Amino acid sequence: MANNSESGGGFINNLGKIYGIYTGGFAAFVIFLAILEQMGVSNQVIGYLFVFLTIGVYALIGVISRTAEMGEYYVAGRKVPAFYNGMATGSDWMSAASFIGMAGSLYLLGYDGLAFVLGWTGGYLLVSILLAPYLRKFGQYTVPDFLGARYGGNLARFAGVIVLISASFTYVTAQIFGVGIIASRFLGISFELAVFVGLAGILVCSMLGGMRAVTWTQVAQYIILIIAYLIPVVIMSAKVTGVPIPQLMYGQALEKIAALEPALGVVKVHTSAFADAKGVMNFTDGMNFFALILCLMVGTAALPHILMRYFTTPSVRDARKSVAWSLLFIFLLYFTAPSYAAFAKLEVYQNVIGQQITALPSWVQSWGAIGLVGACDAANADTIFALCKGVKGNADGILQLSEFRIAADAIVLATPEIAGLPYVIAGLVAAGGLAAALSTADGLLLAIANALSHDVYYRMIDPHAATKKRLIISRVLLIIVAIASAYVASTKPSTILAMVAWAFSIAASGLFPALVMGIWWKRTSNTGAVAGMIAGYGVCVYYLVMTQFYGMPLWFGVKNISCGLFGIPAAFIVTYVVSLMTAAPSKEMQDFIDSIRVPKGDVKLANASDAISH
Repeated sequence: MANNSESGGGFINNLGKIYGIYTGGFAAFVIFLAILEQMGVSNQVIGYLFVFLTIGVYALIGVISRTAEMGEYYVAGRKVPAFYNGMATGSDWMSAASFIGMAGSLYLLGYDGLAFVLGWTGGYLLVSILLAPYLRKFGQYTVPDFLGARYGGNLARFAGVIVLISASFTYVTAQIFGVGIIASRFLGISFELAVFVGLAGILVCSMLGGMRAVTWTQVAQYIILIIAYLIPVVIMSAKVTGVPIPQLMYGQALEKIAALEPALGVVKVHTSAFADAKGVMNFTDGMNFFALILCLMVGTAALPHILMRYFTTPSVRDARKSVAWSLLFIFLLYFTAPSYAAFAKLEVYQNVIGQQITALPSWVQSWGAIGLVGACDAANADTIFALCKGVKGNADGILQLSEFRIAADAIVLATPEIAGLPYVIAGLVAAGGLAAALSTADGLLLAIANALSHDVYYRMIDPHAATKKRLIISRVLLIIVAIASAYVASTKPSTILAMVAWAFSIAASGLFPALVMGIWWKRTSNTGAVAGMIAGYGVCVYYLVMTQFYGMPLWFGVKNISCGLFGIPAAFIVTYVVSLMTAAPSKEMQDFIDSIRVPKGDVKLANASDAISH
């Protein structure tokens, strides 16, 4: 992946062959580990091989892709074809929340968990229609770059940096939390140590090669994560229904679950987001359902590390095509998540509930040791884990459904063991979850480091800084932010899904209105945009912090994972009102806005005599 090979087109022209060989090599590696398992190699050794060899591959790509060129470091030289940029974006997008947490939320919440699926996928429509092509036409490195150019100065740029860092830091903490769960379970180390061990793979990939290394690493990570996600549920589908197409066959699993529930003491009540147990409309729950969808949709369209991906394509047309490919690659996992939840619940009902607690398989103890599974029975103190606090066991020695607890973050990772699949499958799933968490963490850390080094240091402090100095500062800041994120993650502030939802609401409140109105309403003034960003961000963060940490009552019953429900309208309203009260943008700025709306042609920068050619 040397620069000369890319510039000559050798690497780009052979991407299919290169990643085909990579995929075949990974498949051979999995088969090799399966053979080792049959030969009696311990589960711990297989877990170590999966974790360290896959991270080693990502690190190798990072080393090979290292660069000292600014264009390669920030936007991968804008040479990434739409298909592979879509795959990298899918990997960047499908974080630990998607891979680890989403099927778990569907397992525990049922149809109500579909809010995550609808919000995250629907957000890409907003990306493709409202933002991605126009940001690519603008042609710079970062989202704050656009804000600085559109709103004329460093105040808007700095406000964008604050929102970017807040959202991205919250998001990356969730990814490192996921890495800690995987490493602690499969490496047999404490969670607090595991989060720092996971940083090694993240830092090598993103620190050396920037966006260039992250891009090609994320393509490799997508291949692993989608294979790892599909194989267990395909096997379970074939086992239960005889047809290895879980996306079409999980209805049979749901029928079996419905048949088992009466014997397990499950009371059939209407628990949708729209009605209570008596079928009466519950407006609070319904509002939370739709509020979450809205915040996730708008947040998707405002996440800086996702929008950065569209700066790497060769053209505006490729940016649009990348969005379409991204949706396809994301669809493969999201379409599978409901079937994962269904088959996992069926396995729990059939193979776990009703068993002697003293004879439960070892995975219950293993996952219970890190607080993600609980078999709650008063007669066996050793089996009472963190999740069982407040649960009164019936002391009969038989595990009842009411006595079993499993966290959403454990469903996907633990299901291979629950279903009695070979341990190599469990290791494969762990490798997939690690790929999902690392790929997103790479993109997020890079977005934070780029904002600090490029938008703050280079644009605001030292515009004449040499390239080498800027890259060094970026890498140092990346390490500092990564260590801080690992420390916060080690304190277990909340679940993965909750932390990710907070990040989406913060980005939606602080960035989306300024970006959308900056492109689609030429009357948006500099003062109006900055005031709107401050208002939206301030309202969102205030509500989140006060309800989460200081016991403030919820406003209208809205949960704080949807704090953007208050921040988004506040930002739009303040931006609109203040813009009407202040001077309109200059004629040059309005020409600039017109130029980025047109697919072809040059961008007419309002603050520079030279246009950026596209």
